[in-house]
Amino acid sequence: IFICSKQQIQKEKQLIKMAESTYSNRLISYNVIDVNTLIKGKKLIRNWLNRVIEKEGLELGFISISLCSDKHLLKINKSALQHDYYTDIITFQLNEENEALEGDLYISIDRVKDNAKSLKIKWEDELKRVLVHGVLHLCGYKGKTKKESELMRKKENEYLSLLINSEYVSRGTIKK
Repeated sequence: IFICSKQQIQKEKQLIKMAESTYSNRLISYNVIDVNTLIKGKKLIRNWLNRVIEKEGLELGFISISLCSDKHLLKINKSALQHDYYTDIITFQLNEENEALEGDLYISIDRVKDNAKSLKIKWEDELKRVLVHGVLHLCGYKGKTKKESELMRKKENEYLSLLINSEYVSRGTIKK
């Protein structure tokens, strides 16, 4: 029999939670296919996307994020979806219902940069919106109807605000 104090149990729970968090952060991978672009702040993005998935009441299995060109994503769009047009992201759900969330996100950096230019925002900020948009699709949100699109945009904004708060905290600007 092993007897512990409440403080020891709390400390052990915190260590387990930290270990689980560290492990789950490795379940989001980044790939660069045919572009010369890297994602800055990968750890922060992983933590943020993990938090989005948790807040949606789901468990993360594995997400692969691939950055590519318009040309590459158009080939995927044509071959996999029979769509002959450019898009900023294509999301492939790989898990079955009631399983841990798994999927592939293919993101056209060309589209992201063009969208950002049109919106007069930094392309990195548009990339964050596209990332959370893809994760929300994996969580089951659709964007086919006006009502679905409005809900998707509302969720994107909600979760982007989480990231902004996380960025300030990680930079030491805000202390909690």
